[in-house]
Amino acid sequence: MSDNSWVGTEFETTSGRVRGRPVDGVTAVLGVPYAAAPFGPGRFRAPRPVRGWSAPRDCTSFGPVAPQSAELPGAPVWRPGDEDVLTVNVWVRQQPAAGPLPVLFWIHGGAYTFGSSAQPDYDGTALARTGVVVVSCNYRVGFEGFGHVPGFPDNRGLLDQVAALRWVRENIAAFGGDPGNVTVAGHSAGAGSVVCLMAMEQARGLFRRAIAHSVPGAFFTVEVAAAIASRIAAEAGVAPTGDGLLSASPQELVAASDKVAGQCADDPVTPAQAYDPVVFQPVVDGDVLPVDPLSAPAAGTSRDVDLLVCHTLEEYWFLHEVGGVREVTSEPELADFAEALGLPARLLTGYGALMPGAPVLDRYLALFGDAQFGEYGSRLAEYHTRAGGRAYLSRFARRRVTPDGEARPWHTADIPFAFGNLDADGAAFLIGGVPDEQDRALSRRMLRAWADFAACGDPGWPAVTTDATPVKSWAVPGDHVADDDTSDVRALWRGIPLGLLRLRP
Repeated sequence: MSDNSWVGTEFETTSGRVRGRPVDGVTAVLGVPYAAAPFGPGRFRAPRPVRGWSAPRDCTSFGPVAPQSAELPGAPVWRPGDEDVLTVNVWVRQQPAAGPLPVLFWIHGGAYTFGSSAQPDYDGTALARTGVVVVSCNYRVGFEGFGHVPGFPDNRGLLDQVAALRWVRENIAAFGGDPGNVTVAGHSAGAGSVVCLMAMEQARGLFRRAIAHSVPGAFFTVEVAAAIASRIAAEAGVAPTGDGLLSASPQELVAASDKVAGQCADDPVTPAQAYDPVVFQPVVDGDVLPVDPLSAPAAGTSRDVDLLVCHTLEEYWFLHEVGGVREVTSEPELADFAEALGLPARLLTGYGALMPGAPVLDRYLALFGDAQFGEYGSRLAEYHTRAGGRAYLSRFARRRVTPDGEARPWHTADIPFAFGNLDADGAAFLIGGVPDEQDRALSRRMLRAWADFAACGDPGWPAVTTDATPVKSWAVPGDHVADDDTSDVRALWRGIPLGLLRLRP
């Protein structure tokens, strides 16, 4: 007999009863606090327990976002005074199930600086209809979450995510979810968070599987994080100490961080920031994050976690389109870029041979995308496998010619497909135009792969082995699987280290 106890719009949590709203066969419960507001005495500290409530709490709208300056299509913006920023959202189908459902826990991206779980392309309704309980969370971003503050823990945004996962373990059964079958998933900075969680002792046992789409291979040493924090403190007019930074308001630190990021083109803290001015990354501090996330799977730290990795074919074309990276259009500029990232000259020669006649800009974007996303993600899957784990690798390769031009397989284009949100606000820009029926069929295939992986650890194609690296290519009109470890591009990267961003020599 089915257990229908969660079917409805009200649910009992450890903090009190919550009331959601029905939509398209799914109940959405939004903006549930999982930790106390991280301000006042809790500012720059690990998340603290939330105070409970007695009457049923109305949870029909998203909670406020963490301090940031971004204004994203269809999503709320942060306003000074918004403090209850640590919330989760749950989507569960109303149709009764025979038993507990697998759980997919989503971590949003945004360069560890902006974004929220309220972005329209992250709506969990379509995914929940496949039989997965979907959970997403807001966490501290920017300086509040990742800025280095002497005397306070680094990686506070990661600690927030751990607290949200603990909320899932303690509460998801009330929504019909299985706390023993949790998949943590994310895109871009969210995917970087996923692989950090795989390396963190605090997150051990809180999830069984991991999905990382476009995981960036960039992490800071403590020295880099401290140098960036000193610059931000100077811009805010305070000392780079715990007391000094506490004296600056969140609004002042957001503004100061934006200024420092804007200065990186001419005066970067690390050479790579001259080309991609991201000033916040997870910090390999030896405590919260003991090692860089590429070393962790190689050491077998996370071998009990099934891993699904995906990247897009042309990651950096999107970042260039939105003005997020430096323009490189000449051969000397390309050589300077390679030197800044510590890439050998043979890579430039190799990409020139593989892309004959291509403009310098295209070779630059291809190199950057493979360095930060493609090769890094492939190595994660391979290292995880060699250490005894199970890993799957995929690539988003969908292209289309639309009335607006070519739809590229660029950064973020895959996410509306995987969530089934092709018609969401802002999705047309991400996917390169209005979706057609082939796009919708691709979306259904990607939804099914996520749901199957969350349920049983098998997305539907062969896993990486110690002898071969099968890669699923998502495309229209159809997908295919090919062995990737001997490709011409992968061959160029053999022996080239990837990892931590360090100070300028």
